[in-house]
Amino acid sequence: MKGIIFTEFLEMVEEKFDYQMVDNIITDAHDPLDGAYTSVNTYDHAQLVNLVIALHKRSGIPLPDLLRTYGEYLFGGLAKNYPELLKDIKDPFDMLLNIEILIHTEVRKLYPEANPPQFTGNQLDEKTIELIYNSHRSMGDVAEGLIHGCGAHFGVNFNVKQTEIDNNGQTVKFRIEKI
Repeated sequence: MKGIIFTEFLEMVEEKFDYQMVDNIITDAHDPLDGAYTSVNTYDHAQLVNLVIALHKRSGIPLPDLLRTYGEYLFGGLAKNYPELLKDIKDPFDMLLNIEILIHTEVRKLYPEANPPQFTGNQLDEKTIELIYNSHRSMGDVAEGLIHGCGAHFGVNFNVKQTEIDNNGQTVKFRIEKI
């Protein structure tokens, strides 16, 4: 998993809590890097899971809520760090339905070793799309947060219904409706 995923998480924790919380969860998670992540390196996603669990235990916030909040925050960070990827996109549905072409193709060019989740989707009507998330990392709640972050970026509110397609969360279906 790319380091920017880690750096944005730690920035979110510092912003929403404080630096002491960042230090505490790094200690609690027995983070082998002591939080010294760089945005361009690649790390084991299990390290992020440990940090999220540590934050959950310290804050008492349910894991799905933390992951969705993080996903929404992450979209903002990615949009800020890679504005060229979004510059020609005017509608959040265009972005969501074309993640593989518009975003993940570019990610793989920049970072050939990257293994982003896969998204496929289709438009059901002018206000509704269906998006299928597939990843061995089982982070559908983060994906839901990213969807909300995408809507916020484009000034559109979404009603998102998440349905797990398999038992371990590797494949999740989202029904996304503009409201």
